[in-house]
Amino acid sequence: MKIIISGKNIDITEGLKGAVQDKIGKLEKYFTPETEAQVTLSVEKDRQKIEVTIPVKGNIIRSEQVSSDMYVSIDLVEEVIERQLKKYKKKLVDQKQAANFFKQEYIEKDFMDEEEVKIIRTKKFDIKPMYPEDACIQMELLGHNFYVFCNAETDQVNVVYKRKGNTYGLIEPEA
Repeated sequence: MKIIISGKNIDITEGLKGAVQDKIGKLEKYFTPETEAQVTLSVEKDRQKIEVTIPVKGNIIRSEQVSSDMYVSIDLVEEVIERQLKKYKKKLVDQKQAANFFKQEYIEKDFMDEEEVKIIRTKKFDIKPMYPEDACIQMELLGHNFYVFCNAETDQVNVVYKRKGNTYGLIEPEA
């Protein structure tokens, strides 16, 4: 597994690089040597954040962890990704095209389903064309954290969502 480390507002010291290599390197037992893991370390005020993204044919395995100590964040992110891999192994491997990113031992090993994904409620609603700003207002009126709508400008289904710091995000499909 190739680990690519970058930093925002932080110097990547040998100690940090070594900690990332050690912890994220533990995930090598799941992946083939060609698999790339993008690791971004960043500091904002007293928040030490690590983001790990591992693209796997049609899926993205990702975790972001924040703490007051970068080494704690690094420990947490490795645990979360390992839990994700165990939890979603069946789903990832069932999509045969993704199977060649994982080592054979990982694919053949059985993990207990800690939490099986169960949909317990379905909602149906009309999607009306509106602008993203109007969708944000509608989301606020409903008291939700996200809102699905048809973008009046592009005529595509989009999602607006609440972000930290009272800001909003927009998710659009790629062309």
